[in-house]
Amino acid sequence: MKIGILGGGQLGRMFIQEALKYDDEFYVLDPNPECSCAHISHYTQGDFNNYEHVLAFGRDKDVITIEIEHVNVQALEELETLGVKVVPNSNIIKIIQQKILQKEFYANHKIPSPAFEIMDGSEEEIKIQLPFVQKLNTGGYDGKGVQLIRTTQDWRNLWTQESVLEDLVDIDKELSLIVAKNEKGEIKHFPVTEMVADPKLNLLDFNICPADISKDVQDQIDIIGKQFIASAGSPGLFAIELFLDKEGKVWVNETAPRLHNSGHQSQEGNANSQFEQFYRVVTNSPLADTDHHGFSGMLNLVGEENHSGKVKYQGLEDVLKLPRTYVHLYGKTDTKPGRKMGHINVLADSREELMDRLIHIKSMVKVIAG
Repeated sequence: MKIGILGGGQLGRMFIQEALKYDDEFYVLDPNPECSCAHISHYTQGDFNNYEHVLAFGRDKDVITIEIEHVNVQALEELETLGVKVVPNSNIIKIIQQKILQKEFYANHKIPSPAFEIMDGSEEEIKIQLPFVQKLNTGGYDGKGVQLIRTTQDWRNLWTQESVLEDLVDIDKELSLIVAKNEKGEIKHFPVTEMVADPKLNLLDFNICPADISKDVQDQIDIIGKQFIASAGSPGLFAIELFLDKEGKVWVNETAPRLHNSGHQSQEGNANSQFEQFYRVVTNSPLADTDHHGFSGMLNLVGEENHSGKVKYQGLEDVLKLPRTYVHLYGKTDTKPGRKMGHINVLADSREELMDRLIHIKSMVKVIAG
């Protein structure tokens, strides 16, 4: 198959690396000729937000997929009318890439998500009470386009663009469910992972799998996964980001219609990774076994503060000496503060051992400019 990918970042890179064991051709559209996928695929320089670029890129492909949701949906709709398969389909990408449509989707399909109101950018009266979260309708990614409004002082910094204003959840844990569906209707999900965020960068710091949750919480998540897949009306691999509040109720934060940072530990921690599963979805193959091997975790390698330029991984050689430790770099030559440059997966026999190892490894390695 000729598989086209919109976006050439690390998610596409790891997908292609996994799928190269099969007999397919991989094509990537990305504006950066030095993107992570450029040297392991048939690369086309172009803008995945540009209608003409996406249409021209996709015309001769058997299937088009994405590794970032901020793409030109109108071009995908046109490709579908021309008989090109788009996975996930253009409709669910359109819903998810706009926070307002996404929140309305949850409400319409009775998927539990925090109460919200829509701010259209005018001087309309805002009824929501402090504290709340503001999410820009489009363009948000990796914590960008999101801000907490806790006080009247924060209120003065409210963005005036079209946004979702959402009740602030009293969070106990942040969780993620990755669920896949192929065209045949087969559905499988990965074990729930727990996500620990870096409070300074608002980026994922650690993944922990399996999450430490009760049967009641697992049951709530199972229902949410079924509701979402039944309502989405599309094959795909979806990462459903969840909040567990301090009263034990689960809420959907948002969903990514693609591979996700919260599934990286599956590369070594599960019988098959999210990247293998995504390949199965895109090619409409039987879905893969997702059982986990004991405890697994992931830590992001991100650029240090005050470091911009050619990347150097300080301490990586010592990390490579450790057992049951797996390094994945993204092929990015330049670092900058907070930029995701790679990740490290770790296996362990207990949750306590896993956390100790993740914290220790984080102290060993730094991403600097050298």
